[in-house]
Amino acid sequence: MLTKNHSIITIICIALLIPIIPFIIIGELPGESWLSSTDNNSFLFGLSGALLLTSDILLPIPSTIIGTMLGARLGFFVGFLWCWGGLVVGNLLGYFAGKLALKPFSGTFEQSPTLFILAITRPIPVVSEAVTFTAGAGGIKLFPFMFISTFANAVFAAVLTGNGATFFPDNSIGIGLLLPMILPVTAWLVWQYKFKNK
Repeated sequence: MLTKNHSIITIICIALLIPIIPFIIIGELPGESWLSSTDNNSFLFGLSGALLLTSDILLPIPSTIIGTMLGARLGFFVGFLWCWGGLVVGNLLGYFAGKLALKPFSGTFEQSPTLFILAITRPIPVVSEAVTFTAGAGGIKLFPFMFISTFANAVFAAVLTGNGATFFPDNSIGIGLLLPMILPVTAWLVWQYKFKNK
């Protein structure tokens, strides 16, 4: 029987390894190349982008680039809907994967990420996926999880697609490339500040 501390460490380690291992084995997948191959059809472009964002929960897909490309190609509103939908479905899959796959390791695990952590880590690669798996394993109820996930993904999708719709149609990619990189760093700093000041 796992003790509480061993259970927490085991779940966190496994949750981190789920997105890291595919990246180590195959590297970052060329999601933007796959997405560009459907550029002639707006519907297929949106659907492909949403599917890539959904699979990002398990595979190393460059979600910030995909979301930005959706905004650039489809405009803010349509790009946002595809991006948001893909991110939300991906989080839902991650939640249930954590609930099912990590259940044998949960033991006396009674702690789970707070809703604040779920929201603030959304833009941080690897950490956001690990937090999602841990939320499922830690027993966060589905409704609060979906509520905060839907909200956090809406903000994230709006930033990415708004960035793409604003800066990329005219090929002025300088600041357009900065925003997706600044967002995870900002979220990480806020997260660190929150924990250091507890």
